[in-house]
Amino acid sequence: MSSGNIALLGAIAGFTIYLGLPLGRLRTPTPRLRAALNAVAIGILIFLVWDVLAHAWEPVDEALGKHAWGTVASGGATLGAGLAVGLAGLVHYDAWLGRRRAAAARPAGPGAAATAELAPKTRSQAGSLALMIATGIGLHNFAEGLAIGNSAAQGEISLALLLIIGFGLHNATEGFGIVAPLAAEGERPSWLTLLWLGLIGGGPTFLGTLVGQHLVNDTLSIAFLGLAAGSILYVVIELLAVARRTGLKTLTTWCVLLGLLLGFATDAVVTAAGA
Repeated sequence: MSSGNIALLGAIAGFTIYLGLPLGRLRTPTPRLRAALNAVAIGILIFLVWDVLAHAWEPVDEALGKHAWGTVASGGATLGAGLAVGLAGLVHYDAWLGRRRAAAARPAGPGAAATAELAPKTRSQAGSLALMIATGIGLHNFAEGLAIGNSAAQGEISLALLLIIGFGLHNATEGFGIVAPLAAEGERPSWLTLLWLGLIGGGPTFLGTLVGQHLVNDTLSIAFLGLAAGSILYVVIELLAVARRTGLKTLTTWCVLLGLLLGFATDAVVTAAGA
């Protein structure tokens, strides 16, 4: 199979994320439906954190078995740095957005209201959260694309195809996870917004496939997986806060479990492929 065909299949695997995004267009979902959508997204994202960290730690674990301490040190440091940047970076970014919103909402004197009307509108909290989820998933999907490209570069075409199928199924649930904060707040994104969120979350699979066919590098993969895990973990913390405010503990618990099971189910093909 040609490298162009592998890249095309990698793009398809990434853009199945659009299958779940239209859920964000639901009209006036009920409070229980909002809570359920939010909780299922939490379950999916918790699974993703585990899945991402397991793949990121795998090269380090192998190096430990071989007593390759240099690889252990570099891989561990790369993973730690990626987690720190992904998690703490979003904390500071969210704080900056909060200060920006507060400044935009606070009149400074005569004529300030008119100036505020002319200023560009800041993104809503739910919109910012959806963007963060898309970014974290995009980093994760870039690493998945690297795995597809690496397999093809090493001549393991059957493995590459299995990865494409598995990641494609998996990405379909990730699209739902991106729009869950918007659905939970009753915000209805435009089709253009969904287009951009899908490009941010799914496009990196295609880019990673292109890069992975020419570059086999564990450190690069660990770095992107660490960034992804940190950013997704931050989003899980935020969505748990949203879930607590609903007061629907029983519904939330069962839907988190459902999300976890969906994550494992869509990952089954990838696991069977030995990835």
